[in-house]
Amino acid sequence: MAENPFQFDPAELQEWQQRIEEANRYNIWCHCRTCHKEWIASTYVICSCGSKNVEHIACWQFPDD
Repeated sequence: MAENPFQFDPAELQEWQQRIEEANRYNIWCHCRTCHKEWIASTYVICSCGSKNVEHIACWQFPDD
């Protein structure tokens, strides 16, 4: 198995982590397990149907097509 040849220096790692945190903060895919509604939000919110049974996934985890 080949090793990863690229390593972040501490400043680059901190910048990368901050960008991931920002992406998490403003791009959250939400799915209501009760009514199956889906939406993108910037906060963890309950569904418009009133359900708190909502799945939240950071959008950066989805690949661009």
